[in-house]
Amino acid sequence: MGGEPITPQRGAPVLRFADTARRLGAAARAAGLVVPAFRCPPRVPGVRRTVRRFPGGSVISVVLDGREFGEVATDMVEGVLVVNQLEGEAAHRFRDALRSAAGLPSNEARMAERQTRAA
Repeated sequence: MGGEPITPQRGAPVLRFADTARRLGAAARAAGLVVPAFRCPPRVPGVRRTVRRFPGGSVISVVLDGREFGEVATDMVEGVLVVNQLEGEAAHRFRDALRSAAGLPSNEARMAERQTRAA
């Protein structure tokens, strides 16, 4: 479930958002998870992410404006975990798979990077 790393040159925020939503949907479907819809921005002013549940599915809304795209993608990943009510080890396992699909480094890779910087 690897994706391209997110880089500043990788396109307009809305196009990157749509591409990331597609990748996360495919990864969630492959893992047997519920696939939410994604939209931007949230209807609630002042929040970066909302999750709405409906009888037929869920919608994750995130703010794009004024944010690094890695933050946006992280909110999208976390939204998928919330929609699927994953916690503990299951959340950890799927979080890494979803981060990879979104082109984000895994938690282990981020930890190794922090340790390298600290050395």
